[in-house]
Amino acid sequence: MSDLRADQSCLDFHDEWRPLRPIASAQGSCSLRTTRERRGQVTMKALYAQQNSPGEEMTFVFQERENLPPSRAHDVKVQVRACALSRVDTQLLAEIKLKKELVPVGREISGVVLEVGSKVTFFQPDDEVVGILPLDSEESGVCEVVLVHEHYLAHKPQKLCWAEAAGTLRDGLRAYTALHYLAPVSPGSSVLILDGASPFGTIAIQLAQHRGAKVISTAHSLEDKQYLERLRPAGGVRQPLVARVIDVSHGKIDVAESCLEETGGLGVDIVLDAGVRLYSAEDEPASRCQLLPHKHDIITLLGVGGRWITTERNLQLDPPDSHSLFLKGATVSFLNEEVWNLSNVQQGKYLAILEDIMDKLSNCIFRPQLDEPIPLYEAKVSMEIVQKNQARKRQVIQF
Repeated sequence: MSDLRADQSCLDFHDEWRPLRPIASAQGSCSLRTTRERRGQVTMKALYAQQNSPGEEMTFVFQERENLPPSRAHDVKVQVRACALSRVDTQLLAEIKLKKELVPVGREISGVVLEVGSKVTFFQPDDEVVGILPLDSEESGVCEVVLVHEHYLAHKPQKLCWAEAAGTLRDGLRAYTALHYLAPVSPGSSVLILDGASPFGTIAIQLAQHRGAKVISTAHSLEDKQYLERLRPAGGVRQPLVARVIDVSHGKIDVAESCLEETGGLGVDIVLDAGVRLYSAEDEPASRCQLLPHKHDIITLLGVGGRWITTERNLQLDPPDSHSLFLKGATVSFLNEEVWNLSNVQQGKYLAILEDIMDKLSNCIFRPQLDEPIPLYEAKVSMEIVQKNQARKRQVIQF
C-alpha cells in the first residue's frame, strides 16, 4: 500500500531526542514495577482512569496486578517498551456501552513479542511490534507486559526507536483515515489543515504534501507559526511543507478570506478541521472564538466539489448551510478513527495502514511532534495533562 519512498539517506530524527530523565529511587516511591516474588509471580502495576460520577474530573490510578489473564490461541504477549498517551473518550465509551469503573489508559504501544498463542501466524518471539489496543481491551498499555490479539499488531522496523513508533500510530491512523479514505488527496489539490502545529496536524501536513497537495494551515500562536514555517521535507529539499501559514492567535485574520486569496478565489479542495464554532461569538467561549473558524467560514472557503472532514461530533448544519453545500456539490465527513477497531470488516485495510505508517516513519516522511520520553513514575501527571488537552506535543511513556 506504500506509495513513493523517501531517500534512505534522510536525516536521523532520533538525533533530536534529549536523554531520558533518570527514574527516581525507591525512596521517592517512584518505581512502578515491584519485582517481589509472590507465589512465583512477578507483580506489575498498570495505569487506569477512574470517574466516580458524571461530570466529575477524571483521576488516574495505578492498579497492582500479579498475572495476565489466560492467553487465547490468537493472543500475543508483548513486553511494552513505549506507550503513547491519548485522551480517554468517556462519551464514546458510554455511547457504545463500554464505560466501566476503571478504564485502561494508554493504547498505542510498541514492544517485543515474548510469547505467541498456538494459532498465531504473523508473529514469533523477539519480533518488534506496534499496535493500538482496542476500545474494549482490559489491558492498559502503561504496563510492562500486555496480551494483544494478533490482528491488532503490525511489525515495527528495527531502526525505529520505541517512542517514535508508539507516538506516531494514532496521529498517522487519523491522517490516513481523513486524507486517504474520507477525502483522498491527489497531486495539485489544495488542503486546509487547521491547527497544523498539533501532533495530528503535523502528520496530516506531511502526508498531504507527500501526496503532492498544496497545504495551507492555521497557527494558534507565534511559536506554532514559526514551527510550521520551518517544516521542510526530508532529504535536503528546501521548499516548505506549508504554502501559507495563517496566524489566528490574535483573532484579526479572516481564515476564509485568506484561503480564497491563496487559491485565486476558487476555494480549497479539502478542509480538515480541529473543531469549529457552531454559534455566534456571544454564545461561545472566548478561546474558541479566537482560534476556531465558524462553520459558515468553512463552507465559504470550500471549492466546488470540496470535501470537509470534521472532528466536531456535534456539528449542526442549518438548511441554508446544507443548501450552500448542495450548490457546491461539497460533502461533509466525520473523522472517527475508532471505527477501524469497532468492526473486523476492514481489518486488512487497518493493518495495511499501520504498516504504511511505520514505512513512512522509517523513511523520514513522517516526523512526529513528540515531547521527550517520559519515565514511568511521571505517567499519572502526564496523563492528567493529556486529559485536559493541555499537551501540545505527543506524550510517550518509555519503559
